[in-house]
Amino acid sequence: MINSPSILTDVTKCIGCEECVTACKKINGLRMGDAPPRIGGTPDGLSADRWTSVIRRPGNRFVRKQCRHCLHPACVSVCPVGALQKTLEGPVIYDKSLCMGCRYCMVSCPYGIPHYEWSAVAPSVRKCSLCYPFLSSGKIAAPACVTACPTKASIFGSRGEMLYEAKHRLAAEPKKYVQRVWGERQVGGTSVLYISDISLDFLGWQDSRYLHDEPLPESTWAALKLVPLEFVGMGALMGALYWIIERRRRLAGGQQAKPSGMADTHETEHEQ
Repeated sequence: MINSPSILTDVTKCIGCEECVTACKKINGLRMGDAPPRIGGTPDGLSADRWTSVIRRPGNRFVRKQCRHCLHPACVSVCPVGALQKTLEGPVIYDKSLCMGCRYCMVSCPYGIPHYEWSAVAPSVRKCSLCYPFLSSGKIAAPACVTACPTKASIFGSRGEMLYEAKHRLAAEPKKYVQRVWGERQVGGTSVLYISDISLDFLGWQDSRYLHDEPLPESTWAALKLVPLEFVGMGALMGALYWIIERRRRLAGGQQAKPSGMADTHETEHEQ
């Protein structure tokens, strides 16, 4: 994964202008503006219509939050239908056509990234895709959020290049930065890296089980052991409902496909 696309964000350079937020909304066709209430939004500012946010911290520090595109993503591991996938290039992407709405991904993500379209008629899970559709087609050379940053607080390149740059900055100004690259090893490593002059532990769950350097379990049910039981129960219920609905739909389709010359037994008896 050393050559996978990666973002390095230097918190000391962020001025909180939110140009990254606007650029993300524009390229992904998200609803512009943030008139409250944002249904399903969370205190970090993320929602189904806001895939990156800028969090203001004490000391007039601004920290951008987005999907970390983990090297061993828990959301992919727990998805029972493969709606979330880790691409060969690196980004974690979502296929709405496969999603059954169980929302395991939302409770398993150690950074609280995926959000659900609670107000939509046909809801789906929404999150940053690292501009994968546009990068893979060659339409853009870097994610829109990176290109829009006026202070170059976020830069883009291979993960190896971003790690090298991060460590170079830490070594060049040791008194300026906390001597740590967030995302280098957390939960197996991420493709969105941070360096900062303040602690960024608030970006992940406070439970230390999710913040160690080992990847989360790679099998669905092993990973779900770490998820609160009430969420697992709800997911199981959603899965059962999905199976019932799909079975009825297939049965209905089979009846409609019956050859026209074959009359239904009940109808034949009724005619007699």
